[in-house]
Amino acid sequence: MFRRPVLQVLRQFVRHESETTTSLVLERSLNRVHLLGRVGQDPVLRQVEGKNPVTIFSLATNEMWRSGDSEVYQLGDVSQKTTWHRISVFRPGLRDVAYQYVKKGSRIYLEGKIDYGEYMDKNNVRRQATTIIAGKKLVKIAVFSFSPFLF
Repeated sequence: MFRRPVLQVLRQFVRHESETTTSLVLERSLNRVHLLGRVGQDPVLRQVEGKNPVTIFSLATNEMWRSGDSEVYQLGDVSQKTTWHRISVFRPGLRDVAYQYVKKGSRIYLEGKIDYGEYMDKNNVRRQATTIIAGKKLVKIAVFSFSPFLF
């Protein structure tokens, strides 16, 4: 049932060589990130002379798991790991909305891509940085508190 569409999708991402020619068809690749977390600092709008402005903020994501050797899954200590991500928003409309409406503590969902770069710090030492470049989606999620007595 799914064989035909799956094969068509896989052909788009897999490198293949033609048997009749030696030319190689360029493969497609995927660099996509989906994050859901809380903003760690108010966004900052930066502009370097001669370059496009960018809105930058940090986003925390949490991973939780239970540890322990118990056969019963519910027993054991809960462990948590927080990962901080540097988010950059370059798209003109999204950049301005993020700067204006995203605040520290906001819960947001975003789609983007990973970018690895290098820069020179103040001491002329080469540093590496990992940044998430926000794409078309950045959604602020409103958290409502519902009480059973509000009917």
